[in-house]
Amino acid sequence: MPFKKNTKYIFTFLIFFSLTIGFGQNNSKFKVVLDAGHGGKDSGAFKNGVKEKDVVLDVVLQIGKILEQNKNIEVIYTRKTDIFVELQERAHIANKAKANLFVSVHCNSVKAGNPIGAMTLVMGMSRTGTNLEIAKTENAVIFQEKDYKTKYKGFDPNNPETLIGLKIVQEESLLQSIEFATLIQKQFKNELKRKDKGVHQQPLWVLDATVMPGVLIELGFLSHPDEAKYLGSAKGKNEMASSISKAILAYKNDVFDGKDIAKLSTSTSEANNNSDVKSEISISNKTFYKVQISAGSKKLETKPSNFKGLKGITMEKDKKLFKYFYGNETDYNVCKKKLEEAKNKGYTSAYIVSFTDK
Repeated sequence: MPFKKNTKYIFTFLIFFSLTIGFGQNNSKFKVVLDAGHGGKDSGAFKNGVKEKDVVLDVVLQIGKILEQNKNIEVIYTRKTDIFVELQERAHIANKAKANLFVSVHCNSVKAGNPIGAMTLVMGMSRTGTNLEIAKTENAVIFQEKDYKTKYKGFDPNNPETLIGLKIVQEESLLQSIEFATLIQKQFKNELKRKDKGVHQQPLWVLDATVMPGVLIELGFLSHPDEAKYLGSAKGKNEMASSISKAILAYKNDVFDGKDIAKLSTSTSEANNNSDVKSEISISNKTFYKVQISAGSKKLETKPSNFKGLKGITMEKDKKLFKYFYGNETDYNVCKKKLEEAKNKGYTSAYIVSFTDK
């Protein structure tokens, strides 16, 4: 279904988003929504004798138990038992709670190859390789819901036009989502010595529909025998829950408690009364931002005359699609100015994307 048929939904959500994005930071308590993926009739990945829905529920409940020890944190769950919860309801729970952070926990699995490692996803437009398959898999639960054609009109997780057409509406919260995702990955890499699969942007419905900063964590690949064994073990689930909890506490202290996240370089955040969490944030060294102004099947010379006078245009090829970008900034706020310039030139559907330079 062409994206333009979904225009009404996007603009309705933009209005809702603009009215609600500010209220979360004013709550007396830091509200975290913990979302255990899948559940009930939807088992998620099931490989090497381990079910995704069971692993993620155990991990989420342990995260909640740790966070609830902090009197300044309120934890909201999308599910606490083995039940099926629709994606729309998961987003509704988070938005209704006026949460400050949305954390969705999943496990990975692939049909081909044998990758290993944890990754964290934020809302975005990347459509390459394995990550596109992950986006399709996590969105595919839509098809198990009643009346999905009405509820998710215009969003077809198997239709490339949908994925190309979607734009990031949570522009103001994207940077915080990336910062939080980076904290998580650093915990996995530095504390647990897990394979770091990085932070990626993906078009995931549940992140698009929640109005607060949020991430979807892929704990690891159940398709890899060793990783499935680890994630299915009490030790593995305890360690993953502990690391994610520390990242949430560090994020709370760095962002919710008043610090300027754009200026953070290294921070030591108090996790609770008994332990410290050391979080080294080096986003500016690894992440940069561009404004995607257009995409199409035709290759154009990146000269100003082809792009309404904009200079410094770059192009990337993604299979048969050519993507054109304006700017290349390490400062998100500077990139926002580039976005305004592009929109003033007529690129009204332009949006900011992030890239990680590993």
